[in-house]
Amino acid sequence: MKKLLGLLLALALLLGCALAEEAAAPALTKNLVVLYTSDVHCGIDQNWGYASVYALKQYYAKNSHVLLVDDGDAIQGEPIGTMTRGEAIIDIMNAVGYDIAVPGNHEFDYGVDHFLNLAEKANFPYISCNFNKEGELVLPAYIIKEYDGVKFAFVGVITPMTLRTSTPTYFRNDKGEFIYGFLEDETGGKLYAAVQKAVDDVRAEGADYVILIAHLGNGAEVSPWMYNQVIENTTGIDVVLDGHSHDTEQVTVKNKDGKDVIRSAVGTKLNEIGVLTFTPDGKITAVPIICTAKPGVPELFGFDNAGSDAVDEATEELNRKLKEVVAKTSVDLAFYDPTAKDENGKPVRIIRNTETNLGDLVADGYRDQAGGTDIAFINAGGIRVPLPAGDLTLNDILIVHPFGNALSVIEATGQQVLDALEWSVHSMPGEFGGFAQVSGITFEVDPTIPSPAIADEHTMFDHVDDTMERRVRNVLVGGEPLDPAKTYTLASTDYVLMNNGDGYTMFDGCKVLQQSVKLDNQVLIDYITQTLGGVVGEAYENPYGQGRIVVVPAE
Repeated sequence: MKKLLGLLLALALLLGCALAEEAAAPALTKNLVVLYTSDVHCGIDQNWGYASVYALKQYYAKNSHVLLVDDGDAIQGEPIGTMTRGEAIIDIMNAVGYDIAVPGNHEFDYGVDHFLNLAEKANFPYISCNFNKEGELVLPAYIIKEYDGVKFAFVGVITPMTLRTSTPTYFRNDKGEFIYGFLEDETGGKLYAAVQKAVDDVRAEGADYVILIAHLGNGAEVSPWMYNQVIENTTGIDVVLDGHSHDTEQVTVKNKDGKDVIRSAVGTKLNEIGVLTFTPDGKITAVPIICTAKPGVPELFGFDNAGSDAVDEATEELNRKLKEVVAKTSVDLAFYDPTAKDENGKPVRIIRNTETNLGDLVADGYRDQAGGTDIAFINAGGIRVPLPAGDLTLNDILIVHPFGNALSVIEATGQQVLDALEWSVHSMPGEFGGFAQVSGITFEVDPTIPSPAIADEHTMFDHVDDTMERRVRNVLVGGEPLDPAKTYTLASTDYVLMNNGDGYTMFDGCKVLQQSVKLDNQVLIDYITQTLGGVVGEAYENPYGQGRIVVVPAE
């Protein structure tokens, strides 16, 4: 009898332990709210503004666990970033209370070493599962946060296009060899494997939820590394918070196992702030809060908090300098199509696949300020905003050229120029940051012909397939047919000519006539104030330019 009672007691204890373990299974006691921003590009007081981000974090913290994360491209894009090399932005993000960030491609625009110094300055970790130096990860692949015993893993990933869309030279050693990389193989397999490894690792560490903080985007030019391609080739991710394309798509995508994965993006310049919510009952929602206030919310409501204080401190001295009027334009200089709208009623950006008067002006400035070269062209991704008619301040022009690139001149053969033009238009009718706005040269292009421009494993220009028909034809330099064997003087940025920016490798080894002689914004200021007498006039009146790039159908 005693033995039986002992067995029953032991069984009761075991059942009690099992029930206790089941009852003690971790569960949130209140919501976890993850606020997320993306592609702020130094828009510190635009739209929502960082003061609103701070206020929202404080608001949600009253009743929820709260995290604040950024999807990349925060430190570049406005004069405050250019003139402080991103340091002022990190100071503001520290004050606002960011918890995690992934670097975007433009986090490297001031150099890899400088970004790593900024990452040390940040009070929050930067993470990436694919940014590597000679095969070794430079940053942590992920970070795990725990609330009420529930583990939330955040995995970082950045587009392999970074190697081309920042400054390629920054990622090389003194011998010109790439020592930094982003797993940019042409199939996407390396990137998918890196993401999957990070996800598997955090699941092995007990992560209940996995959030991918991504800077991937949805443009065709980033294939095979688009957000949907990463989701479709991996498992175990619950949510993707994505940036890079400046889009605002809220979608679900089937992963490799056929399960739905939430993907959310929140545009640019803080026009939206994302709110990702995990509830105690396991429900997940990702909802962007859209800003419709004009002017921005901080100015409208007069926020006075740590975020607004940091913004005010960073901008007070800078603003005094930037308000100086340096030139005028009597015409609107186009970045967007003056009439077309997309399905959401927003202006359609055309500068990356169409000639515009702003592109003509900038390219003319380069040719003029270089002393009258045969040709000039500017990668359209280096032109960031339109210029409406009226006074032009230093701030207006700095925003057009926020990268701090500089005027350089080389000698190039006509054949190299032809190859460059093919590379320039290889994504048409889609956009390409390397699309060339030109001066001194005209040409026709047929985008219905498959592009013969071939990229290498790093997505840089490799060669033009001579077995294929070229898209570009009827090329004239100074009104005369281009001679492939002739040598021409070519003005552009050091980014393109010296550093393989946007994948322009065909100029490697060319004779350098001028190198980094004047910053791009100064080129534009001097061209307008000196050559044009201080006013951009009717010569640039047509928003679609002067007919330098003519799109034609197949003959």
